[in-house]
Amino acid sequence: MGDIVNLRMARKRKARAGREQEAEQNRALHGRSRAESKNDRQIAEKAAKFIDGHRLSPPTEGDGK
Repeated sequence: MGDIVNLRMARKRKARAGREQEAEQNRALHGRSRAESKNDRQIAEKAAKFIDGHRLSPPTEGDGK
């Protein structure tokens, strides 16, 4: 005779495994640490300041800013 299986617990275990697999995929696709995000943001801000500092004339309202 086979082992007795609690179906409620089996369903929960299967759902938990599915959520964990989906989370792993999302971490691989979108996961970046806070330090990486902060570093990229600082590089972008520095580049924007550099470009703005080297403009020949101040921005006007027609420039979209």
